[in-house]
Amino acid sequence: MTALFALATSLLWGLADFGGGLLTRRLPALTVVVVSQTIAAAVLGAIVAATGGWSEAGPRLWFAFAAGLAGPVAMISFYKALALGPMGVVSPLATLSVAVPVGVGLLLGERPGLVQVAGIAVAVVGVVLAGGPQRGGAAVQRQAIVLTLIAALGFGAVFALIAEASTTVTGLFLALFVQRLTNVAAGGVALYASVKRGAEALPEGRFPWASLPALGFVGLADVAANGTYSVAAQHGPVTVAAVLASLYPVVTALAARGVLRERLRGVQAAGAGLALVGTLLLATG
Repeated sequence: MTALFALATSLLWGLADFGGGLLTRRLPALTVVVVSQTIAAAVLGAIVAATGGWSEAGPRLWFAFAAGLAGPVAMISFYKALALGPMGVVSPLATLSVAVPVGVGLLLGERPGLVQVAGIAVAVVGVVLAGGPQRGGAAVQRQAIVLTLIAALGFGAVFALIAEASTTVTGLFLALFVQRLTNVAAGGVALYASVKRGAEALPEGRFPWASLPALGFVGLADVAANGTYSVAAQHGPVTVAAVLASLYPVVTALAARGVLRERLRGVQAAGAGLALVGTLLLATG
């Protein structure tokens, strides 16, 4: 069951990130996050009301609140990075999010084994190769690499927090609802501040009604992925769940190759692949 739900997480997150990256090419990233998460919050609110999820309220919801603060930072950074592209390089770098549990362990006094040390080295080399200067073709902007690493840190935090936010199915719905409300509030404040500085919240001042189905899909796929990951982490080894769920960027990269016909140079593909290998070593070492 753990493997099944974790792989479902990879599929859902990968498709949500691909859709979010595409939308960010024509809409501000903050707008994509706020609108998509508002749709998800509305749906979750109805589910919580129907299932009596409010009865599960307790101290664990603080984990959901914290995840709600980290989520918008990660999503906005990642969507901007995907919009800068190429997605086939940017998305695999996000697998470094699994390094967050390793960092927490170090702070608590744990020391990495040889496999984890090797994973760190391989991942760093992968980042350098994927984002370094190359000849010909579409280079990866340094900004895209920085944004992706910020997103990886944020996603890793969400991984850890959402797994602790509930112990029951109805409690999970409530935790995800609280997380989404926090996402919308945090993203809304950031969007308001951005508009006050002169940025546009909507293209040409009009709501993108034609993009509403895609925005809804991004929000609902993202929240479903959080749910399936929580179930995976609660019903089996967290390491296994994290490793399999962290493969979501591969889905994004494959979607970009299939839909956008992206072509990667050899060194970029090698770098992205090394980042993925390094992440798996980190999580399994």
